[in-house]
Amino acid sequence: MAQLKKAISPSLMCADFLRLGEELTALEKQGIEYLHVDVMDGAFVQNYTLGTDFVKKIKGACSIPLDLHLMIEEPERKLAWFDFGEGDYVSVHYEACRHVQATLSAIRARGAKAMIALNPATPLSVLEELLPDLDGVLIMTVNPGFAGQKLIPQTLDKIRRLRTWLDGCGYGHVDIECDGNVSFENAKKMSEAGANIFVAGTSSIYAKGQSLEENIEVLRRSLL
Repeated sequence: MAQLKKAISPSLMCADFLRLGEELTALEKQGIEYLHVDVMDGAFVQNYTLGTDFVKKIKGACSIPLDLHLMIEEPERKLAWFDFGEGDYVSVHYEACRHVQATLSAIRARGAKAMIALNPATPLSVLEELLPDLDGVLIMTVNPGFAGQKLIPQTLDKIRRLRTWLDGCGYGHVDIECDGNVSFENAKKMSEAGANIFVAGTSSIYAKGQSLEENIEVLRRSLL
């Protein structure tokens, strides 16, 4: 199994927007690796979330690289709307993109890392012709659109099969990100299966009862 650095990517749609500046400062102090920004258009998923202005303001206010997750139809037509660049991750959904390779190439051309996102029922076989174009794969472990869902159990095996396949094909450098019900318990299972980037939301670092800093520490320990 590839030994990639384990990274936490807090889901900002779960943050306290009234205290967002304070939370960003706390995340920087805790050494958080990425900031997960969910963009939903009400078409690809039945929800609206964070938009272009939010991305621009976060990019300007914080030194942590973005982990931009575009849950939108035809993302290839809309990349120019978003502020991203060197060191950032940008995920587009295979299911929403007509010209996948061209879209991944356009992301890389701006200095960002290109990632393809797969819904739970989308098979890994769709990645076969995309491996040279990828810096990472985002495995949805719930159906996209809403926080607070329960893990779809078979996605753990999907992560495991993907890691084995990537390593076997000579693509051990490709990251695997998991998104959906990344609780402390599930994060450990996802890590053991081969994931190395973890989208943390209401079931882990934004869980009630402990501070943000305490929850981050618990999540870090679960990934060891």
